[in-house]
Amino acid sequence: MRIAIGSDHAGFELKSALQEWLHEQGHEVIDVGTDSLDSCDYPVFGAAVGREVASGDAELGVAVCGSGEGICMAANKIPGVRAGVIRTAEDAELTRRHNNANVACFGGRVTAVAEAQHALGVFVSTAFDGGRHQCRVDLLGELDGEGR
Repeated sequence: MRIAIGSDHAGFELKSALQEWLHEQGHEVIDVGTDSLDSCDYPVFGAAVGREVASGDAELGVAVCGSGEGICMAANKIPGVRAGVIRTAEDAELTRRHNNANVACFGGRVTAVAEAQHALGVFVSTAFDGGRHQCRVDLLGELDGEGR
């Protein structure tokens, strides 16, 4: 699977660990930055991950900042992105099954590497349930056009 990944400085170490783990699992990874611990702005990297996913260049995305929240907000500004903050494997499963999430957001300051790897494995391997959830995902898609 082709997966885009990006982070700000606060998420850089977790991003690096997740990127290496994804490679080990056989995934192709598109790294949109950042490349160091130097202070930078999470919206730049959340949007970059979102654009890779929305364009179809990546099937899924991973975005990491200090808490996971800010970079998730940035990714969700890109039409077609459904990003969620992932803290546990259950979060990962439900956001994929019920919301058809296509970007997983993690907090480098609040989530241990092993927990993030486990949750990302669940995120990548879980399919959307469709059915009764499809109309809700369609409504989210309609919101992408509001205010434009």
